[in-house]
Amino acid sequence: MQERLHPVLHDVDSNWLFIIPSVLLLGLFAVPLAAVIARAIGPDFFTNAFSEQALDALSLSLTTSSITMFVAAVFGTPLAYILSRWTFRHKAWVEILLDLPIVLPPSVAGLALLIAFGRNGLFGPALGILGISLPFTTPAVVIAQTFVAAPLFVRSARIGFSQIDQQIIEAAHVEGANQWQLFYEVMIPLTGRVLASGAILTWTRALGEFGATILFAGNLQGVTQTMPMAIYLGFESNLGVALILSVVLIAVSIVVLAATKQLDKRRS
Repeated sequence: MQERLHPVLHDVDSNWLFIIPSVLLLGLFAVPLAAVIARAIGPDFFTNAFSEQALDALSLSLTTSSITMFVAAVFGTPLAYILSRWTFRHKAWVEILLDLPIVLPPSVAGLALLIAFGRNGLFGPALGILGISLPFTTPAVVIAQTFVAAPLFVRSARIGFSQIDQQIIEAAHVEGANQWQLFYEVMIPLTGRVLASGAILTWTRALGEFGATILFAGNLQGVTQTMPMAIYLGFESNLGVALILSVVLIAVSIVVLAATKQLDKRRS
């Protein structure tokens, strides 16, 4: 009985078969990140951190990713509710369409947006008549971020809605709740932490979006140059700024992941 409860204490030789590969893989994750942080900390740290390029990229990234999170929540929550509670024809294809941007290479996503909404794209001429030009603008950044990040929110919200006890839903119907009342007064309060977790993940994914954005929105400082863009450009023009923004993204990612795990613990 004692051996089953504490196998680690009685099988030390075999434990290294688990420890060594685990440490090697964790080292692969930790060493490059630590190297970036160590390289960024230097005499020019604050000069690079408060440079115009770094501040412009940071401001634009925070703005566009926040807008993306809001758009994903407003439009994604009803969609997640429909997918979790309703049964309709071709529902599986809708779910595949929703999940597709998650697995698509970012370059394919950017090319698809350009072909659809570019000046010579599918809807380009119609938008041109209305005086709208999307490529290489700040709205293009939001569209690209929404394309790749919003599905994460919908997936999280859909799982949250699906986990609500069916007896609670039936009780609400017995009390005379209509579809909107069920959604707004029952489902939303019960899935608040799940929705918050999904929104945080969406915001983080949008903050780090690169591939689709650079193809559809370009890399114009103060207009479309988000932090990932500035990092990419920094390899050729200003490595110090690239390192600083990399550290910012690493720090934000750590904070966001910690917040998400805390929400998951409270939910469980």
